[in-house]
Amino acid sequence: MEDIHLHLKNLGFTDLEAKCLHVLAECGTQTGYEIAKQLGVSRSNVYSALQKLAEKGAVLTSHGEPTHYQSVPIEEIGERVEAELLASIRYVKEHMPKQGAHRSEYFSLEGDAKVLDRIRAELRKAKEEVLCDLWTHEAQLLKEELLQVPAQGVRLLVSTIGDAVPLSGVHQFLHKRDAGRSERKGRKFTLLIDRKLAIIGTRGGDEPTLAMLTEHPAMVDVLLNSFWREVVIHELQQDMGGKLEDKYGKNFKKIIQKYTEGKEKDSQPGIVGTSPEGKSTESKALEGRTQESKSSESKFPEDKSSEGKTHEGLADEGESAESKSNESKSNESKIDGSKSNEGKSDGSKSNASKSDESKSNEEKPKEGKVGEGKRKKKK
Repeated sequence: MEDIHLHLKNLGFTDLEAKCLHVLAECGTQTGYEIAKQLGVSRSNVYSALQKLAEKGAVLTSHGEPTHYQSVPIEEIGERVEAELLASIRYVKEHMPKQGAHRSEYFSLEGDAKVLDRIRAELRKAKEEVLCDLWTHEAQLLKEELLQVPAQGVRLLVSTIGDAVPLSGVHQFLHKRDAGRSERKGRKFTLLIDRKLAIIGTRGGDEPTLAMLTEHPAMVDVLLNSFWREVVIHELQQDMGGKLEDKYGKNFKKIIQKYTEGKEKDSQPGIVGTSPEGKSTESKALEGRTQESKSSESKFPEDKSSEGKTHEGLADEGESAESKSNESKSNESKIDGSKSNEGKSDGSKSNASKSDESKSNEEKPKEGKVGEGKRKKKK
């Protein structure tokens, strides 16, 4: 019953008028008092609502006391409402000011019904081209409108993710992506209409349905370039799928990891010769040399290599030569010591000779004095 009331309200009836019409359609002819009793509202409000229904031609009234009311058949009500609505729509189209403003701002929509209704409306207004990137869930919901686009003489290209939804007469590109992650964060969808209007949104997951639409040239170019990249990847996978997967991994995972999940970046990114793992070819060569030296050592775990022995022999010779030189130096020092000792003895000898000379010199004047005494006695 609530759904009937809702749709009657959409036709232009108030809530109480819709309830009165429903009671009359269900119970037949009724007085105002009986209708108020069934609805549990005041009689004055019911009489006011019945009077409005009579003015709209939806209710017939009888003469006399008390007044009885009867509902007009719903088919007749529908025809009258439809004629009035069409007349109002034609009048508004003819006299409403035309808006030629460019929608360069970013407008947002929230709610599943609002988003899907807006997309359907924009698809119906397409004139030249529609480019879509949709998951199969959204492609299924918009299937009728998508099939209608080529019938309007409009070019339609659809990139679908997930299980294919057959769209006859539509050029489709199938892609595989991480469905589990998309379900958690929401399925992303984009539409580019006439290379003028961009629609971007998410649906599903833990968040409510959201969408943004704009005619800003920057966003239009982003969607256009993104769609053409999808087309190129699709063609490459169709022609060289096995080779591409062997070289770059599934869904080009190796390329993506190289730039998003790699190790510490080089201090100078973009240097020629950098390997996919982020290491330069020079560092790889050094690592290779180190590994070679390690392998050569591993070949002789117990006995040392001949080269090692040669080095050891040279080291031993150097040590012996050094020890010999040290010995010769010590011997020379001993000889020098002995010489110095001899020098000391010579010095002592010279000192002794000097003392002897002094003694002789002392003896000479004594002798002279004795001779002089003897000559005096002779005289």
